[in-house]
Amino acid sequence: MTHLLPFAAIVAIIVWVNILRVLKAKPQDRPGVPAIVRRSVRQAAGFENGAAAFAAIRAVQARKAQQQQNFPTQISASQPEGLHMNPISAVIFIVFIAAAVPAFLAQMIGVGVALVIIGVFLGYAVKMAQQWEKAVVLRLGKLHAVKGPGLFILVPIIDAVTTWIDQRIRTTEVNAEQALTRDTVPVNVDAIVFWMVHDAERAALEIADYASAVQRVAQTSLREMIGSSLLSELLSERKQADATLKEVIGGKTAEWGVTINSVEIRDVAIPATLQDAMSRQAQAEREKQARVTLGSAEEEVAQKFVNAAKLYATHPEALQLRAMNIIYETTKERGATILMPTSMVDAMNPGAAAFALAMARNDAAKPAADKQGDA
Repeated sequence: MTHLLPFAAIVAIIVWVNILRVLKAKPQDRPGVPAIVRRSVRQAAGFENGAAAFAAIRAVQARKAQQQQNFPTQISASQPEGLHMNPISAVIFIVFIAAAVPAFLAQMIGVGVALVIIGVFLGYAVKMAQQWEKAVVLRLGKLHAVKGPGLFILVPIIDAVTTWIDQRIRTTEVNAEQALTRDTVPVNVDAIVFWMVHDAERAALEIADYASAVQRVAQTSLREMIGSSLLSELLSERKQADATLKEVIGGKTAEWGVTINSVEIRDVAIPATLQDAMSRQAQAEREKQARVTLGSAEEEVAQKFVNAAKLYATHPEALQLRAMNIIYETTKERGATILMPTSMVDAMNPGAAAFALAMARNDAAKPAADKQGDA
């Protein structure tokens, strides 16, 4: 058992170093306990009674929930170096530690210590980035290189990976509630922003949290676009609004190494009272169009009747044939018997119709001739 004491001491030192590194990390980077609980505990520590402490915790949690409702949180695209697992370096560390155990058992303390130190250094030096990742490496506090994808080697103690940048296309949901358009109509607009990091160096050095910055810029630009647009433009010209948002947001995020691939407006919600008014307006427009169409049809039918009357006046045979056709169409389906007055029968005689027409013309011409004779 005494031979295992040096090995246990080395393992304890390694574990203690990792614990110190986690404790020194920023609150948002610490795994395990959420930041809201830590803040609640710190506030509750100033109260003497438990009820007040729990009330303080509930108040802090409610305030945090309200903040998350106003600004939905996004999972950051970058990971701190301490949380990025590397299976290859872990295997190297385990192999050297396993090789050091027999050395300690064989009283070869120097060899065992050397193997442990080499395993620790190699486990730290060998890094691996996925195909979609970039690693920002600082050497003595200054930018050294942007590594990845694949395996790369760091100089222990001197080099450090501060940020892992995910360069895949990401989505951010933004919304604008009760935003006023240019014609003072309150609307709720939901949109999705598709973006990616094209310059890992600038994304790591120019801004602290580019994912949150993209969300804030997108939300502000969405409200500005709504305020400068009419409601009819938002409803009918969504593609133009998407292109405008992409240009505006992309111009602001390009300085951070972030590219905006596209912006898509999902929904434009308007108040229920305005929806009712717009539906009534649409119904009135359709009723107006229907009445105009009906009037045009009536005018066309009347004109056709006038043309038909002129044709029948000059050709009595056509009127007789039409009357006979009407009688035939009436009797062929039901087989009914129709009683017709003699005047109608006489009207069907072309000769009688022509004689009656001539007599009517002569009677109309006599008053004119008498007036000319008197003159």
